[in-house]
Amino acid sequence: MPAFFIPSRQVHDGRVVVTGELLNHLRGSLRVRPNEEVRLTTDTGRRYRVRITEVTRGELHAEVLDERARPERRAPSLTLGQAVLKGDRMDWVIQKATELGVGSITPLICARGIVRPLAARTRSQQSRWQRIALEAAQQAERWDVPVLGAPCEAWDWLATPPTSTMKLILAERGSGESLSTLALPREPGHHIVIAVGPEGGWEQEEVTQALRGGFLTITLGERILRSETAGLAALSIIQSRLGELG
Repeated sequence: MPAFFIPSRQVHDGRVVVTGELLNHLRGSLRVRPNEEVRLTTDTGRRYRVRITEVTRGELHAEVLDERARPERRAPSLTLGQAVLKGDRMDWVIQKATELGVGSITPLICARGIVRPLAARTRSQQSRWQRIALEAAQQAERWDVPVLGAPCEAWDWLATPPTSTMKLILAERGSGESLSTLALPREPGHHIVIAVGPEGGWEQEEVTQALRGGFLTITLGERILRSETAGLAALSIIQSRLGELG
């Protein structure tokens, strides 16, 4: 069973009271019963193994059996700037990037992108993506949930990316340094940003803007990968090289 996230205020003196959406999921979908055990992770980095003592329509009560503190971070944090993709491909990227350990995701609206989110739907779409990240983080037993940023213009984001130690932009084959040999920062205080373009590729002006913003162009080899594959491949390579995967 996944390790579910709860606010730290729901834990007090060895007791837990679960309400809201998680209660509905545990009571309705999973049909948990008294004496069953579940694991809960708080926003302060504590994980609890608890035994359910009572389930009502409005609350779930449990007693703490043991608790653990979040292990210290061993590698740099990762941010993915991913071009917004068509259909359920974006959902899939968010889910899998979360499983791979990304710390934050920013959906990018690119010049050649097929999808341009409607301004009126931005907030609801962002909330939906955040929910996908939450569920994936619970399934992967992560200690935190990636932050989903609001969709933004790639041009602006590439010009002023998040503060980081290293900024990488995936380029077409034959250009840029190979990600498998690129020297990566390894200390936990560092931050790596990866930018992935849309189905039609980056506009040259976007690449130029990225270079001005301090990005390095990198390649994943001779094969042409779909946008949804490229970002996940890059994350996998980085996490493997940092000792976080494999």
